[in-house]
Amino acid sequence: MIDALTTWQQVCTALASPDTVPPGHAPEDFEAAFGILDAAFREAAPSQRGPLSLYLASLHSLYGDAASADAQEAVSQAAALDPALRQSPLYLALSAELDARRRGPEAAYPALEAVHGDPLSRYHVVAALALAERAQEALNVHLPVAELPPHLRWRLRSWQADAEEMLGNSEGALNLYAEAAHLARGSYRAGMLQEQAALHLQLAQPTEAETVLKRARSEYPASGAAHDASADVLGLASWHYLMSQAELNQDRVDTALTQIEEADRLEREAGDPSYGVALVWGQVLVAQGKQEEALPHFEAALSLSQPEDRPYALHELGVALLDLDRPLEARERLEQAAATPDYPFVPEVLADVAEAEYRLGRLHEAQMNAELALSQGAVVPASLVLGSVAMDYYHLDEALDHYERVAREAAPGTRDWITAQQMTTDIMAQQGFPDAAAAYAHAQQALEHTDPSDDWYGTLQDHLSKAEAQMGLGRGRTLN
Repeated sequence: MIDALTTWQQVCTALASPDTVPPGHAPEDFEAAFGILDAAFREAAPSQRGPLSLYLASLHSLYGDAASADAQEAVSQAAALDPALRQSPLYLALSAELDARRRGPEAAYPALEAVHGDPLSRYHVVAALALAERAQEALNVHLPVAELPPHLRWRLRSWQADAEEMLGNSEGALNLYAEAAHLARGSYRAGMLQEQAALHLQLAQPTEAETVLKRARSEYPASGAAHDASADVLGLASWHYLMSQAELNQDRVDTALTQIEEADRLEREAGDPSYGVALVWGQVLVAQGKQEEALPHFEAALSLSQPEDRPYALHELGVALLDLDRPLEARERLEQAAATPDYPFVPEVLADVAEAEYRLGRLHEAQMNAELALSQGAVVPASLVLGSVAMDYYHLDEALDHYERVAREAAPGTRDWITAQQMTTDIMAQQGFPDAAAAYAHAQQALEHTDPSDDWYGTLQDHLSKAEAQMGLGRGRTLN
């Protein structure tokens, strides 16, 4: 006699990962789990087939959007076999999750019977609320991880980590991803570590990301080894993609290029090239000063992008075109990015549009866009354009204000900071060194970061000497 609950326990046993999973092997035996359910369904009495269909829907739901149709079919089958199941907590929870996958934030709140149901039902409620972007409500669901079967424990922590990220609680999300990784095995463990690393990268913590990624790598086959049929090739591609960013953000550009090339190779092996890999490949080439080579990668990213990703690719493409002194093409891409609702870097795009306008000789338009960018918080790039415009009008005092602002706000040693130090020194020299000590300090700072082969080097040395003389520090000074 087939009992649905006993069958579910057998399914959970099949999905429980062994403590050690060889790299490249499936950590959870879904083939066996589906086989158990199929065999039980064939032999079960009609009264047990409805609940078995709900358990089947639960399994399908773990595959995400790709299996939504299968999950919906199983839920509908359960209701057809036993209409009374429409009021059961698991039916209501699964229906809520499927609704959230379809409608996102517009999805209805799960029925209270599901929210207060058995642990499996509450797990699907958490998933539904996270998918509907009801982050705090997802976290409010009472569900001790020990009440769930092993294959759902790490997934629960993953949903909760997503919710913490939505709320901006990065520390909480990092801790939950770490716990999810501890509870998972094999490629699933690697996936959770990679989620943790991705968050470290968002927080500008590349060293921490690299450390986590090194732990994840051991869950995949060794480089050059043949992949098991069940190996997560795209997971390994994602690993190389993330490691490329970690390397790039630590100025290890050559190794970043090697990593992103491998990510692209693996994605193409799987027949699934991605926007993210194309974008990062372009960024790495830009960091190498190879803007021309970067353009086709940014174009590829643009063609592969979803609507929410499109402005990022347009922005990168526009900046690369600016670097190549192609301002007309750059402006077209940048204006498209600036017109995208909810793009978080609109102030920076406006500053780049202003730079394109300046290079096209449209000083009024450049000033208008730069002032708008400055008012929205893009202080450094906007001030550089405003400084250039003021210099063209020979408004030295105004230009000096803009460049001094950049010198204060830009990170020391960056290209923008060096430009500001150089221009501030030069303007003060043109003004006759009204503050010789300040001019001397700016010249010194600029010289420390200017290559002797640069034309600026001789100019700065001359300004330094004149400022020094103005201060009375030159040779021959009589000390009292």
